[in-house]
Amino acid sequence: MSQKVAVLGTGKIGEALLSGMIRAGWAPADLLVTARRPERARELHERHGVTPVGNAEAAKTADTLILTVKPQDMGSLLDELAPHVPVDRLVISGAAGIPTSFFEERLTRGTPVVRVMTNTPALVDEAMSVISAGSHATAEHLAHAEEIFGAVGKTLRVPESQQDACTALSGSGPAYFFYLVEAMTDAGILLGLPRDKAHDLIVQSAIGAAVMLRDSGEHPVKLRENVTSPAGTTINAIRELENHGVRAALIAALEAARDRSRVNGCLIHFFRITDQ
Repeated sequence: MSQKVAVLGTGKIGEALLSGMIRAGWAPADLLVTARRPERARELHERHGVTPVGNAEAAKTADTLILTVKPQDMGSLLDELAPHVPVDRLVISGAAGIPTSFFEERLTRGTPVVRVMTNTPALVDEAMSVISAGSHATAEHLAHAEEIFGAVGKTLRVPESQQDACTALSGSGPAYFFYLVEAMTDAGILLGLPRDKAHDLIVQSAIGAAVMLRDSGEHPVKLRENVTSPAGTTINAIRELENHGVRAALIAALEAARDRSRVNGCLIHFFRITDQ
């Protein structure tokens, strides 16, 4: 934790990562941040005690660079950083859909790159962060990335070929649950409940179900069967979900998310070639 870490393009997820790292024991003096707006940089300094710097200074000074800008801004950021990034810097990308090869082509040959797909529960230290090594990243680099992102939740190593699928499942995953809660809340209102009571009922049920999935070791089918009595209310609801193709719709939705992640990577690679 004595190494300097810089978060470049510090938005909500980047700030959540900084906050988690500080709680996990990193010294604010060892954390650098960059932000597009000066007032945002000052805000981060006042709130967390971290040091605002420019992108070039971060590349020269920090041992690890965490790039959290939007995917469409990554190319221009790398153009700015490339002359200043020594080959021994660890570069961690948090951009969805962009392969590590995109970074390796723009940085000094041999620069270690690690790709991480995290999600918004990082804001409450319950993130799922999926980590993949680039061509020059070692086990030590992966362990360092796990140490950083472990400050805001769980981590999982996967081959980079599985990153688009992980983006569809966990990167976008919280949105699916929010969507389901929204629909169930509307149903509660239709059934005669006030919105606030419907919301509380559903949120606590979701928390309880998630804890059971995490801690019981039981397959979700078994847990569902435990709630599903013969000719009861639950089986009637499940029948309607099946009649409306909810399972098939979920599978199709995740396939669409995975395919979009692949397209984003292809588009960025295309614009990289046309810029040359």
